Amino acid sequence: MAKRERKPRTPMPEQDPQARARNFEEVALGYTEEMAVEEASRCLACKNKPCVRGCPVNIDIPAFIQLVAERRFKEAAEVVAQANALAAICGRVCPQEEQCEKYCVMAKVNGPVAIGRLERFVADWAREHLPQNGAHPQPAPDAQRVAVVGAGPAGLTCAGDLAAKGYRVCVFEALHELGGVLRYGIPEFRLPRSILDAQIESIRRMGVEFYTNTVVGRTFTIRQLLESGFDAVFIGTGAGAPVFLNIPGEELNGVYAANEFLTRVNLMNAKEFPVEGTPLKRPRRCAVIGAGNTAMDAARTALRLGAEEVTIVYRRSREEMPARAEELHHAEEEGVKFQLLTNPVEFIGDENGWLQRMRCIRMELGEPDESGRRRPHPVPGTEFEMEVDTAIIAVGQTPNPLIRQTTEGLAVEKWGGIVVDERTGATSIPGVFAGGDVATGAATVITAMGAGRRSAIAIDEYLKAKRAAT
Repeated sequence: MAKRERKPRTPMPEQDPQARARNFEEVALGYTEEMAVEEASRCLACKNKPCVRGCPVNIDIPAFIQLVAERRFKEAAEVVAQANALAAICGRVCPQEEQCEKYCVMAKVNGPVAIGRLERFVADWAREHLPQNGAHPQPAPDAQRVAVVGAGPAGLTCAGDLAAKGYRVCVFEALHELGGVLRYGIPEFRLPRSILDAQIESIRRMGVEFYTNTVVGRTFTIRQLLESGFDAVFIGTGAGAPVFLNIPGEELNGVYAANEFLTRVNLMNAKEFPVEGTPLKRPRRCAVIGAGNTAMDAARTALRLGAEEVTIVYRRSREEMPARAEELHHAEEEGVKFQLLTNPVEFIGDENGWLQRMRCIRMELGEPDESGRRRPHPVPGTEFEMEVDTAIIAVGQTPNPLIRQTTEGLAVEKWGGIVVDERTGATSIPGVFAGGDVATGAATVITAMGAGRRSAIAIDEYLKAKRAAT
């Protein structure tokens, strides 16, 4: 086994910033075997495993990292796969600095062990070196049936876990492709589609059936699913409805919600218009309002579409920006500008209804609000205008109202989320569970996966009790 040394984190190779800012290929290139072993050798293998406390799906992190240090990559991949069916995805998009790596004792020495990068390494290694079409145990014909609504991270995790327990699982997805926010919301330069497709295929091989273009709440309702023979239902429909600023001019051509902008590019391939059928205005001078990961994705996508200038406009300071530090760093490297302590108050268009300018006002910070961040206040007399032909609003998302409007008896929060038992995901309707963004509001991929996993455990217990009672 490699000697444990107090050396700095092993950097991950990346595309050159100037080159990558004009292509959609993956930015981070991944560890080689030698790099992975070197980084794994930094892990102290703490007996109390503080890093595991920060992992919503409870991967045995010290165990898999020790196996990497010993160059036992196959066994390391097996340890990760026991807890996470989407490891290659989580290794790329999870905010490890706020989860597992936050609790790493090495953080006080030379930076935490790069747990996410090692997770990505073992998942990629397994995909490249191990057979991917092996036989999986299939559900028995008389196995109980579970319907999963939504093929995003929560739904995929719940479906995979239930299939592994022997249930017959059907996943219903409203869009024409699977993956939910993993496909429509996260650009290819952060999550290549080949990775997503491979992870979904691994769940399909477990016997899970997928049905796309199926809008639960329209095609059929939750009640109808239960009446048609499903023994339980899991709702993991995410938070796909955009939040707007409610200021004059939001209806102008060239003003997009971030969800719409990213969906056109990522799901509908609008970057290839007119070869592809989905149109999209090519931005020249683009403003992105907001400072979360979605805002960074939209800004960096605009650059790749050929924008001459892209500016993040945010009403607070850099200290309050919610995006991952790595995403901010990458955006800055690629040339995205930042207009902080600034808020738009009006979009201004030409006589044909196309966006031309954005009127803004300077802000100052007051006392912390309910989110813990300092509340921004406009500074009178500081209005100014920015020349922009594209504006992308990335200030949040809420759950689509369709299921709550069509499911009688389903308790919901005032803000639109489904009321659930936090431990099990159980809703107000017996046999119906929910988890992920539809219950918590927009959060992280791994948080949604953790909710899907908890609900799978609860559904298993519910169905065992149901069968025992018959």
